[in-house]
Order: sequence, then C-alpha cells, then structure tokens
Amino acid sequence: MVYGMKQRNKNSISIETKISQALHFFDKQTGAVVPNIEHSATYSRDKDYQNIKDYWYRRDGNSTTVLAEDIISELESAKRSILFSSGMSACTAILETLLPESHIIAPTVMYHGVLQQIKDFEAKKRIRVNYYPAGNLKELKQAVRFGETKLIWVETPNNPNWEVTDIAKVAEIANSAGAMLVTDCTATPPPMTRALSLGADISFHSATKYLNGHSDITAGVLSINNNHVLYEKFLEIRKLQGTVLNSNDAWLLIRGMRTLFLRIERSSSNAMQIATYFKNHRLVEKVIYTGLSDHPGHQISKIQTGGQFGGMISILVKGNEQTAINVARFCEIFYPATSLGGVESLIEHRKTVSGENFPVNERLLRLSIGIEDPSDLINDLEQALARASKG
Repeated sequence: MVYGMKQRNKNSISIETKISQALHFFDKQTGAVVPNIEHSATYSRDKDYQNIKDYWYRRDGNSTTVLAEDIISELESAKRSILFSSGMSACTAILETLLPESHIIAPTVMYHGVLQQIKDFEAKKRIRVNYYPAGNLKELKQAVRFGETKLIWVETPNNPNWEVTDIAKVAEIANSAGAMLVTDCTATPPPMTRALSLGADISFHSATKYLNGHSDITAGVLSINNNHVLYEKFLEIRKLQGTVLNSNDAWLLIRGMRTLFLRIERSSSNAMQIATYFKNHRLVEKVIYTGLSDHPGHQISKIQTGGQFGGMISILVKGNEQTAINVARFCEIFYPATSLGGVESLIEHRKTVSGENFPVNERLLRLSIGIEDPSDLINDLEQALARASKG
C-alpha cells in the first residue's frame, strides 16, 4: 500500500485533489486506486520478533484507519489525527486526560451528548466547570481562572442555536491562562473551518457527520499539532477503552471524504437558498443561519469558514410545540431523523431529542440540508408548514 504525492509535486497540488484521491493512494502490488479493508485483528511479528507496524492488535489500529487519519490530518493541517469509534468516545478521551478536579470552561448550550458527559464528570467531582453563553467572549473570559483553568471548550457554530465563537480570540485567552483550547466545528468542518490554524490545541469532529457524509458509520476524530505527550495519552486511552475505529468504518469514511468538497459546496448553496426563502415567511418566526447577513456572528463565521457556511439551519415556527412537531411529521422529502451532514436532508424537533432539561426553544426545528434539488426541499417545507398551521 502506498499513498502520497511525489515530493516535487506535493506542495503544488491543491487540497481538493489530495483529498479526492485519498492522498493519491494506490496499491503497490496490484495498482488498485481504492484501498483494501484490513480485516485482521491479529498481527504477526517479523523474524527478529519485532513488530512490523506500530500496531500489533486491533485495539492499536490498522492500516485502513491509519490512512483515514492521514487524510484528516491533511484536511486539518494537523501533525496527527486519532480516530475513535464515535464522536462521544473521542470527547470522553479528552476529559479522561484531565487530572482529578481540573477546572474547565464549557458553553451552556452545545451538542447535548457532550454537555451531558461534561455534567456527569462534574457530578462525580472529576472536574470543576464554569459555563458561558456560546459566543460571549466577555463571559467566557470572566469564567477563566488564570493559572488554574486547564481546558476551554468551544463549539462553533453551536448546536442547535448556531451562535458563533471567535476561535482566534479564545485562543489568545486560553494561551494567557495556560489552558488548552478544544474546538468542535462539526457543523463547519474542513474545508470550511480549520481550527488548528486559528489557534486551537485540539480540533474535535464527529466524523459521523460531514466528513463521512453518508449516514452509515459513527466516528470521532481528534487532531493536534506538536503535543506528542497528549497524542500518546489519546492513543493509550483509545487502546484501553477499545474505541479505535474499525477498518470497515474507516474504509467508508475514506470513501466519504473523497467527495467532501463537492458535498460541502452543494449543501452550503442549498442551505443559503432555503434560509433566504423562509427568512420572511408568514409561518416562520425566525431563521437561524450563519450565512444570513443579519446573523450576529455572520462576519466572524465568514472569516472562519472562508465564506462557506455549511448546511445547518434552525427555524422557529409560529404556533406552539405541537405545531413544530407537526411540521417535522408532515415533511415528505426531509427525513424526520436525528443526525446531520449527510447527503440526505433531515428535520428534527430538537426538544424531543435533547430532553426537557436542555435549554432549547420548544418551537425550534433543526434542519440538516443535503444535496438534493433545493426547490424540492423548499416545496416540501412549504406544504408541511401549511398543513401544520391548520392544527
């Protein structure tokens, strides 16, 4: 197995070409341009009783997963990336690196699973937490305990309200406090947001979402640059917890990333058309999309994403909670399903998913815009809103 551009061409080849060719992969023995799936869970040593690769058992990794990690590192401009079996297992690995009673800062509204995990660690007194409103740098800075805070967690844009946080400015705060900055930009992954280049220490993504893009795996990834000690800690946690991404899912992830740039372009374009169309709709109270010029975080998002704002929209429907649920029920093209970043468009009533204790408006619908014909998606929402408004 061989991959990598020839050295003389490496720096002149665009990132789009590198990713679409899986780093110019080809099998040295057969010439195949698609990688094999390495099924083995056991690896023999060589004649000198040395490990042939860095991994000698499935929990250490495999060549298919390593290729997927290398592709993500190229996307992120990272030195190393580590793949896990889910986004939640990757997030948990970050928390597991902290010493008992470490102080961290996290947003009050973020992906509900990660927020619940942070609160569970807090309840068990494994960490101490101060919370800040997403996007509010003043309150974030006030929550910092200089010399004591170990980690600042940023989700931008945050799920499902899509508030935007200035990563570069938070990086300055984190550096002055001696804290690590973790970013979750799952809703705007590379080629949109490259958090490490903006000053993050750890870039987290739920690779289940846009990176894979086909709703057929779960995966999480942590990307870092020069912190070798942290990298070794993540590897050890992954090995001991048995959360390495399996080779079948790694192969599907590689397959998905080869069309990432095309999918991002299409879903972003579709989302802009849909957000613009429903912005002043008589049955919609508010459209929340960072691509709209009146969004409070529009300018920061434009800088951080390079002007591609992704496919995530939330709408507040007029009426009550049941009206919102009925809109999701009555859609015929949107799937009433929970996830995001796939080629198919999804709609969900977020309160139903996140639960009563999660601070989200009961009339909020989260839309993940896919790559379908945007006119079909607009017409589907139109008829669903009309039916739901009749009670």
